[in-house]
Amino acid sequence: MMTTAWGTTQLIPLREADAEAERALLDAFVQFWTVQSSDDLRATYDRFVAATPPADGVTAMAVDDAEARGWWLFPSGMERVTDAAVLYLHGGGYVLGSATAYRHFASQIVARTNRPMLVLDYPLAPEQALPVAHDIALTAVKWLARQGVRRLAVVGDSAGGGLSLSVMASLVKAAGAEGHAGLPELRAGAVFSPWTDLSLSGASMNDPIIRDVLLTRDYLADSARKYLGGQVPTHPMASPLFGIPHGMPPLYIQAGSEELLRDDALRYAGQARAQGNTVTLEIWQGLHHVFHFNVAELESARIALDRVAAFVVEHL
Repeated sequence: MMTTAWGTTQLIPLREADAEAERALLDAFVQFWTVQSSDDLRATYDRFVAATPPADGVTAMAVDDAEARGWWLFPSGMERVTDAAVLYLHGGGYVLGSATAYRHFASQIVARTNRPMLVLDYPLAPEQALPVAHDIALTAVKWLARQGVRRLAVVGDSAGGGLSLSVMASLVKAAGAEGHAGLPELRAGAVFSPWTDLSLSGASMNDPIIRDVLLTRDYLADSARKYLGGQVPTHPMASPLFGIPHGMPPLYIQAGSEELLRDDALRYAGQARAQGNTVTLEIWQGLHHVFHFNVAELESARIALDRVAAFVVEHL
């Protein structure tokens, strides 16, 4: 356990079996992005994410509704939506990523929770800026209610983790003002390496000790500018760190120690707790941004997803 200015955090030691695999992964990431640097960035990112192996037994069904687009993922033996489901919001800095590319990774969560999941597509920046992605995610939650979903968990990674926290904050505020009419009951939220501060003010953003080979400060600054569309970077809809309400559902946050967004997770957890919310925070030592993608290479990724899945199942 570690006590910081933002509360008590569980540090998960790097497993001996993962140390060599992590070094190999970092080298492979550098090579991948160096070779692909001249290609279409969105297509390249989709190939990178889609490299996560799909979980056995999970089936996918395309969703193309005016109020929700993406993919339904169903665990083995399930062919319809149940009253408990998960909404997944993908990462990519708000400028990259797609539900199609994320199906394999999301299937790993579906297989572990045995719950159906909607992996949502939302418009990317700069073509669409704040608040479009946020509003489309809220519309999808209402659409889920019309599909019969009564209990909901929201899960996301990186920018999608920040979007998940922002959307959950809006749902909490709406429920406080209007009750739960027309909305599923928000039971839990889980985020991997969330981007919670588009002002880039976390100490880890400028820590020379951190070797983040997947993100750069310049990339994040450019992505933030495109997504904000003229709004201030501390706008709570874009940076949920600056607008945490009391009454958030139980939250589970995981991040690697070797990433620029480490302190986005630390500070969010501390401030959420200060608002009276329940937050489980884990910093996985020696691991990179959204290490969860690497379920084939890292035992830590498999264990981390197992823990999150157990948390989601407990609260759903």
